[in-house]
Amino acid sequence: MSPTPRPADRSGSLLFPTIGVIGKRTDPAVKPTLLAICRQLQALGREVLMDDTHAESGRKAGVPVVSRAELAARCQLVVVAGGDGTLLDAGRSLAAAEVPLLGVNQGRLGFMVDVNPEELAEALSSVLAGEYLRDDRLLLESRILRGDGRETARVLAVNDVVIRNSASIRMLEFETWLGEEFISQHRADGMIVSSPTGSTAYALSGGGPVIHPAVAAIALVPICPHTLSDRPIVVPAEQPVKLVLRGPANSRATATCDGQVNEALAPGDSVLIGRAPYPLRLLHPRRYHYFDVLRDKLHWGRGPARG
Repeated sequence: MSPTPRPADRSGSLLFPTIGVIGKRTDPAVKPTLLAICRQLQALGREVLMDDTHAESGRKAGVPVVSRAELAARCQLVVVAGGDGTLLDAGRSLAAAEVPLLGVNQGRLGFMVDVNPEELAEALSSVLAGEYLRDDRLLLESRILRGDGRETARVLAVNDVVIRNSASIRMLEFETWLGEEFISQHRADGMIVSSPTGSTAYALSGGGPVIHPAVAAIALVPICPHTLSDRPIVVPAEQPVKLVLRGPANSRATATCDGQVNEALAPGDSVLIGRAPYPLRLLHPRRYHYFDVLRDKLHWGRGPARG
């Protein structure tokens, strides 16, 4: 769905009375930003909870340090300070509770974390006053099915699910299906199955299309296919995509969700990828525009205007 403006709360009650804070793991440079977020939220009268991956920062700010599960149960909003990878990790753990995320950019590219640290005070004040856009993004759910039909894993993905060879530099053989309809047999280094959010990530590098977040679709992008006519395609998200690993018995592959969660595959195993039953919910400052982000991050339209 497209970003939706939300009016300020006129009832007198606080919006988002309990707010969680998550920071980029193992990055000491994020600590000043975490402290600034906590102090700003406390000054605005909110209860603040810190994710336990940054316990030291939580103690320094004088806020309770809790697990990710407790953040999901108690918070109406979570502020994520880091790069897109930090937000991907937070999204997978909080999406089922439909807790909205506000991203503060401490990374490099920042397609999804769109508040810069120097704008932090103004952005938090505005969002907590109800001046924000809500952006519900299609979330992928992947299921690992073994050759005997057993389901051994179920993992969420914000960006993409990728199958690739895990043994050596050699091609994989696999099938793709949409629901009960056979698409094709492939020989390639792998396949990227991307959400609209992930269409500007690995899938874009692989030659896939940019898909607007409001479009309920999934992109299938072959990685270095043997047949040059094996091109990326976009399919509706209403039916699941199935990838079935084929090839010799010694073939080994890995299914990776968001580049962060890995599952081993053997010939006969399948990965079933469909739309999760809930979205990833993002909040943006009201000045946010999707195509502004693309122009900025992808350097569209740079150069002097011509008459």
